[in-house]
Amino acid sequence: MTAWLAVAVFLAAYALIATEKIHRVAAALGGAGIMLLIHATDAGAAFFDEHTGIDWNVVFLLLGMMVIVGVLKQTGIFEYLAIWAAKRAKGHPYRLMVLLVVITAVASALLDNVTTVLLIAPVTFLVCERLALPAAPFLIVEAMASNIGGAATLVGDPPNIIIASRAGLSFNDFLIHMAPLVVVLMIVFIGMCRILFRKYFRYDPDRAAEVMALNEREAIADPRLLWQSLAVLALVMVAFVLHPVLHYEPSVVAILGAGILVAVTKVTTQNAIAEVEWPTLVFFAGLFVMVGALVETGVIGQISQAAAAATQGQLGLTTMGLLWASAGLSAIVDNIPYVATMSPIVAELVQGNGGNGPAQVLWWALAFGADLGGNATAVGAAANVVILGIAARNGTPISFWQFTRYGLVVTVVTIALCVPYLWLRYL
Repeated sequence: MTAWLAVAVFLAAYALIATEKIHRVAAALGGAGIMLLIHATDAGAAFFDEHTGIDWNVVFLLLGMMVIVGVLKQTGIFEYLAIWAAKRAKGHPYRLMVLLVVITAVASALLDNVTTVLLIAPVTFLVCERLALPAAPFLIVEAMASNIGGAATLVGDPPNIIIASRAGLSFNDFLIHMAPLVVVLMIVFIGMCRILFRKYFRYDPDRAAEVMALNEREAIADPRLLWQSLAVLALVMVAFVLHPVLHYEPSVVAILGAGILVAVTKVTTQNAIAEVEWPTLVFFAGLFVMVGALVETGVIGQISQAAAAATQGQLGLTTMGLLWASAGLSAIVDNIPYVATMSPIVAELVQGNGGNGPAQVLWWALAFGADLGGNATAVGAAANVVILGIAARNGTPISFWQFTRYGLVVTVVTIALCVPYLWLRYL
């Protein structure tokens, strides 16, 4: 009975988020509160359990990087990058979008997709303002590019870290098995952007001429603060990449970086936290509690096991079913708790199909499905939620369906391309 009630609460909250009848933060918090009220979860599971509670690593990673971005914003570096990007694109909107997409994808592979969108979004607003372009389409493609690019490496997308830990996979394993297809997917995605967003590519020669006449170096307001900030950011990035060696969680690295930056510079604490997206952090907390309740009541586990049983132990059928099921479920619930729930089941499936060897394809199916499925809806991946929060804060709200109508198309195409890759390479 409790499981059915939990499903009903989750679907109701999700419907409110999708239809935007009430603010998404209110819907997520209300849903989380009701889950606690009906005992679908409890305080211990919601706040302290690693698998069914709030993922504090995600929350504090966001918090730390938001503080660092807030300090960086005061240096003028985002204005510098905006002018630089606009000049390299010669004011042409599609060229600019391609440039921003490539930068986002590469940065997401080296860092993680959430950090990347936090850094690239301020640049996007400024360059779009300079060229009189709507920022929403550029922000949407950046969120999607971050999810696709982040799939290439172990540190690029949080689900990959969970999969690597459970399966004993290395950084190089992800490069060898995930990165080749990600490159192809990015090329296809860039082509799709030309078609999906063509009505927004309005070239203004006067605006372009004004931008070309600007000197980007004049945008730097505080060179000393810039060098201090870049030094700390570089250390944070190195620590992210060296996660498999240092064994410091990205959240710890981000908080340490934020603390050092505020301590060694003249920036006041109030100014440092001014850019923190508190509604986004609270939304994540509520979403994690709701999804955790579905995990706690066994709903997600039963769905995953039923999907696995339907394939009757056939490796090829299991792989394709896992790929598409992961994409579908990651579109509805955040892909981080989904992968945390599904990874023990996949580990059993791998062992049941002969252990390490051909059965390893199941891990790559899970990774591709979860990472790329996150693009399908506005709440499918952490980067999407962050982008929507930043957009709303800057007066350019992106609705659930504005994001999702593009995300569904991109997800179907990218997942479809995974099918021949997995089949031909592994099966």
